[in-house]
Amino acid sequence: MRSARRAAAALGLAVAFLAGAAVPAAADGEDGDLKEAGTTFRSATVIEQGVEAEAVGAVGDYLYWAFAAAAGEVPTVTATVTLPKSAAGAGNTAWQVDVHDGLRRHQPCAAGAPRRVTRPQTETVTLTCTLRAVQPWAEQWSDSPLPGAYFLRLTAVSLPDEALGLPLRVRVGVSAEGAEGARRGGGSLPAPLLPAVQAGSPADGGGNGGGQDSTGQDEDGEDGSGSAPRALAVAEPESGWNGPWFADRWLWTAAGGVLAAVAGVGGYLLVRRPRF
Repeated sequence: MRSARRAAAALGLAVAFLAGAAVPAAADGEDGDLKEAGTTFRSATVIEQGVEAEAVGAVGDYLYWAFAAAAGEVPTVTATVTLPKSAAGAGNTAWQVDVHDGLRRHQPCAAGAPRRVTRPQTETVTLTCTLRAVQPWAEQWSDSPLPGAYFLRLTAVSLPDEALGLPLRVRVGVSAEGAEGARRGGGSLPAPLLPAVQAGSPADGGGNGGGQDSTGQDEDGEDGSGSAPRALAVAEPESGWNGPWFADRWLWTAAGGVLAAVAGVGGYLLVRRPRF
């Protein structure tokens, strides 16, 4: 009975919260796009850099978005969680954002606040994560960020029981700055890291990869012989996956070559002996 009452209360709060969120979402039509966030890697909602997206969900769910990042970029993801006033007093809740690359490797945050704790009566919390510079190429053993798709995952990692299932609204965005100097390596990746997703497949129930078990079925119970996999539909950046061919490191290389030549000529003039 307790679980039933909790579910009914959560449903009522969700309906009221979504009804209240519909008006501002429509008013902000130019700044945000109200969508259903994905609940696994394979169902992640694709967003573009520089365009904020808004979604609704429930406390305790894993929410996923996907975006593209090219070589030479330093991506920064931002997620703002808004809770209704009726849910703000549920207790302390720890929120966390994680970023994974196209190989589903967790990429650590070089800056930002990827984990924050909301106190009772807190209605809004903002989390940020700035990645390391995306490299155009790396050794197989390296965990460097590479060009391709990236996944943003948001969830409450620690929460009281009374907060589980309460509605929430999330506003997410991705921006990127250009990497300079030594932070941008050389070379190029033959192909971007675009993970394959199963067309028309349901959520895999936890975002762990949707692999197959010994019975030949996916982890979500679907037969692996279904529709053919397709690449995650993220748009290629205007400058290409490996970024523009010109970078400021070329200027430093050229300047170093000129200085070396001047130093060589100057040294020769200083030490050479005059001829009689």
